[in-house]
Amino acid sequence: MIKCLKNESKQTGENDVWNYIVIIIIVAIDQLTKWIVDKQMVLYERIPVIENFFYITSHRNKGAAWGILQGQMWFFYIVTVAVIIFVLYYMQKHARDHVLLGISLSLILAGAVGNFIDRVFRQEVVDFFDFILFGYDYPIFNVADSSLVVGVILMLIYTLFEERFKGEAKE
Repeated sequence: MIKCLKNESKQTGENDVWNYIVIIIIVAIDQLTKWIVDKQMVLYERIPVIENFFYITSHRNKGAAWGILQGQMWFFYIVTVAVIIFVLYYMQKHARDHVLLGISLSLILAGAVGNFIDRVFRQEVVDFFDFILFGYDYPIFNVADSSLVVGVILMLIYTLFEERFKGEAKE
């Protein structure tokens, strides 16, 4: 199973292309869904998808996760640009031979870019996925947030098995 996560291709540039395609697709879906919510829903409007579990709720966030650091746009601009530069560098330097690492970094980058676009052009992030889990109303989020979370989880998995990946790369 681990071997399938290593790029067996002789052309590592092919892996790069797929990583950037993933980024473009996720950013496009993120921006399209945010645009639909922004144009078709009134702020705070709630549409039930699965009653008492999942709603589409039009919400805006001028901060980070869970609404922390509200209104600190310059902080987010600086941090996001630094993250984007670091992830792009790391992808080019280290992710070419490892599919899982490339996917995780692509998802992180797509999420960062998606929310950065909102912060630059809207001065706030459009959120709309609203879940109630065991009576807890989980903070509302979007496609970019989902991409970031999945990317970080995959990065943790890669980190846990990194030595095994490196051992197989030498074979």
